[in-house]
This record gives sequence, structure tokens and C-alpha cells, in this order.
Amino acid sequence: MIDQRVKVIDHPLAKVILTQLRDKNTKQIGFRKGLVKLGRLIGYELIKTMELEEIEVETPLLVKAKGYRIPDLNHIIIINVLRAATPLVEGLLKALPDAKQGIVAIKRIEEKPGIENITVQKFYVKIPSISNEDIVIVADPMLATGSTISAVIAEVLNVGKPKRLIVVSVIATEYGIRKILNNYPSTEIITVAIDPELNDHGYIIPGLGDAGDRAFG
Repeated sequence: MIDQRVKVIDHPLAKVILTQLRDKNTKQIGFRKGLVKLGRLIGYELIKTMELEEIEVETPLLVKAKGYRIPDLNHIIIINVLRAATPLVEGLLKALPDAKQGIVAIKRIEEKPGIENITVQKFYVKIPSISNEDIVIVADPMLATGSTISAVIAEVLNVGKPKRLIVVSVIATEYGIRKILNNYPSTEIITVAIDPELNDHGYIIPGLGDAGDRAFG
């Protein structure tokens, strides 16, 4: 898939960590720490897309020196899609420590096999006020069918229209990406890998299993 709205992180360390996450022998603590590490890496990659502003500072020797700042870092809102995204968000916050946070607790409902039959149920939504200066990051390790992320984006846009809306995942599928971009064309997507398949139950193949279960036991 070639789309300028989709960025796949090509950092060698991200590839190594993802391999560890895919491994069925990686235990709970290792899995959770891996998500944190990837969150930090993704955060640094995201910062590269922000505008760098030149400023001037005075050094302790009372000499003027050229410097830089990134204004957008003061306008970040991260939406934590509970529960699986919590370690990923922890990592994002290491790179984006001034970010505000929102929470959406949501559950996927599978009434019968077939990805077209998957729906979602929201339990709790708490999102800060959003202005047109804000960058909103919706974090969820798995962008599978896109049903969960679509529901979260709808909640975000009910609160306000941000300057940028970015979905951050560890693994995505072309099916899920198409669904998000078709429904919300201004959305950007950052992921570490795009896997080729979804099974009839909406799980990513080869994937890494249920991220929430593996991170929290």
C-alpha cells in the first residue's frame, strides 16, 4: 500500500522489538516492556514530522546562541484505547511528556464469524477539549478491522477538530487502513508493520496475539 498518509517505521530497533513481541515465548513483562519501547520510538519518529522553529537563547556566558523549539509539543493529546494501549501510551509519553491524555474504554463484539459482523461497545469516554491547534494521537497496538479505531475517532471529532489526527499502532492491516482512510480521509497512520491477513474472527495474521492479554496476563 502506497499512501502518503501512512508511515511504516523503518527503524532497525523497531523491527527487532516487533520480532520479540511476535514470539509466543515472550512473557508478560517482556511483552509489556516491548510495547513501551515501541511507543517511545514511534513518538520520536512523530516528532520528526513537526515544525522546528528557530529561537535565540542566552548562554551562562551571556552570549546569544541560536536554538530551536517545537511548538506542537505543547499541543499533544494522546487517546489511550483501554486496555491494550496502556504500555504503548507509556512509551509515547516518554517522548511526548507534556501531552494531555484521554481515555476510551471499548470492547469488540463478535456476534458471529466474519469481519463484517464485528461491532464495538463503548464503556467509558473521557477526552480533553480539542482545539484546531492540537495534534490528537489515537493509540492502539492493533489496527485490525478498523472498527474500534473508527469508533474512537468519531468520539474525538465529537469533541473538536484537531490540527492533525494520527492513529498509532504496532501492527496494522490493509483492510483496517482502508477503512480508516475511507471514513476519515484526513487521518494519518503510523505503524511498525502491515500484516497481510485477517482471519474470520478479525485477528491479524501472523500478528502477535491479543495484545491486552499478553501485556496484562
